[in-house]
Amino acid sequence: MSSIWTITPTIESMTEHSLETAVSHMGIEFTDVGDDYISARMPVDERTVQPHRILHGGASVVLAETLGSVAANHCLRKEGTAGVGLEINANHIRSVSKGWVHGTARPLHVGGSTQVWEIRIETDEGKLVCVSRITMAVINL
Repeated sequence: MSSIWTITPTIESMTEHSLETAVSHMGIEFTDVGDDYISARMPVDERTVQPHRILHGGASVVLAETLGSVAANHCLRKEGTAGVGLEINANHIRSVSKGWVHGTARPLHVGGSTQVWEIRIETDEGKLVCVSRITMAVINL
């Protein structure tokens, strides 16, 4: 399989670009890049839980949108464009109260004007926590 990336993502470049943003404040760490996916992990701690001390659904959406947005912007077809979130949804499957959750974004559609990404979020043990889909609009800057 050939790579989908027009700009090859690296863990270092994604991390540097995310400094002093919601990504770094929530403890999200990029962990892996493949030919057609980007992965990151997020701690289940005081930054990401809701009052019942389980992972906040909104935190899962932040992880999903981070992965989908970062991935989309690494496979744009034209210079002078950017991928921006148009719609996101999330199905929360199971609660998590400790450890890390791990998300992986893979493309469902990478077009010139829109992209659709699926993000699966799992526990340390590989149990499904959340499935999210984000639609990205490709806009001119």
